[in-house]
Amino acid sequence: MPKVRRSRKPPPEGWELIEPTLEELEQKMREAETEPHEGKRKQESLWPIFKIHHQKSRYIYDLFYRRKAISRELYQYCINEKIADANLIAKWKKTGYENLCCLRCIQTRDTNFATNCICRVPKSKLEEGRIVECVHCGCRGCSG
Repeated sequence: MPKVRRSRKPPPEGWELIEPTLEELEQKMREAETEPHEGKRKQESLWPIFKIHHQKSRYIYDLFYRRKAISRELYQYCINEKIADANLIAKWKKTGYENLCCLRCIQTRDTNFATNCICRVPKSKLEEGRIVECVHCGCRGCSG
């Protein structure tokens, strides 16, 4: 099984603790990329990729900011090697964006009326029993 892509620079101490989980997520990503997409909309075929990308970034974020289980050096290594999404993690640190699913959901240029995605609307503001699914990533509500 191929390893998580890295540069020639050796990883910092503690890498061996997070490597198995990252390899597992990388394997899931490869499976999602090769999965057949017949019968799905163009955007729907990308949803599993967005979900796995979110999982990988959230894993690194939780280890560093919540559980404090990895060093800053290892965290920075993961950011520099593009293992975790630095922009998404930067948004998670801001109030109101703690559960953000992807950056496309807050970009107003991707919507018809220059507003946020429907998954950013709180469930209390939506109609009862209405199932919301984001067009961009398949999220069912990341506003909290």
